[in-house]
Amino acid sequence: MIRPALARVPSGLPAWIFLPAALGAGFVVLPLLAMLTSVDWSRFFQLVTSESSLAALKLSLQTATASTVLCVVLGVPMAAILARSSFRGIHVLRSLVLLPLVLPPVVGGIALLYTFGRKGLIGQYLEVAGIQIAFTTTAVVLAQTFVALPFLVVSLEGSLRTAGRRYEYAAATLGANPTTVFRRVTLPLVLPGLVSGAVLSFARALGEFGATLTFAGSLQGVTRTLPLEIYLQRESDADAAVALSLVLVVVAVLVVVGARGWTTRAAL
Repeated sequence: MIRPALARVPSGLPAWIFLPAALGAGFVVLPLLAMLTSVDWSRFFQLVTSESSLAALKLSLQTATASTVLCVVLGVPMAAILARSSFRGIHVLRSLVLLPLVLPPVVGGIALLYTFGRKGLIGQYLEVAGIQIAFTTTAVVLAQTFVALPFLVVSLEGSLRTAGRRYEYAAATLGANPTTVFRRVTLPLVLPGLVSGAVLSFARALGEFGATLTFAGSLQGVTRTLPLEIYLQRESDADAAVALSLVLVVVAVLVVVGARGWTTRAAL
């Protein structure tokens, strides 16, 4: 008996659920298709290769990469503490860590400005030392990190809880110290979740607008990232804004799809 190459496996879902799912998919896909139909393809490469566009794209990729590294350095310990600790007040701590997810980005930018600005809580002392953060490229990285960090923490905390602790207990029983257990057992075990969280953080940082504009401003080659360039072009050249928006979408899709394929292979 020859079996078909593809066997239909029932989903176990009620038939009606596919209608709102299709509407949701259409709600996401249709605007992208509408943008594709609005692109001036005859001038596309001319629009996306202008000096200001290339500078904005380069700055966006550089700052998003730097902020993602910072998210990993800060977010991995935070996620580990939230997933493995049970001290009093941990629920409050988790709420504070996730607060940037629900705050308007411009509020985050104002908060950073009053922290690291010239007269800010920390910025006033940095100013005395000759260090200025606000309205510099460093400010862009900090703004992106502020809004992107919760994405890594949420993703990694979920992976840590799903992985459980039996392998860590086994390694500790064999004499490994906590640092060795964390480095040799915990991190490899949750590596797909860590990569997924880092990709989400990168994508969020790449598209950050409000906090960056408020805290870093829009100085070409210094703080003007691609979203800010798109916003400015929207006022003067709508065709350029649409073309650059498509570039940003393509970069984000390539990063997410590439990381998705990697994590799928790593999980097998």
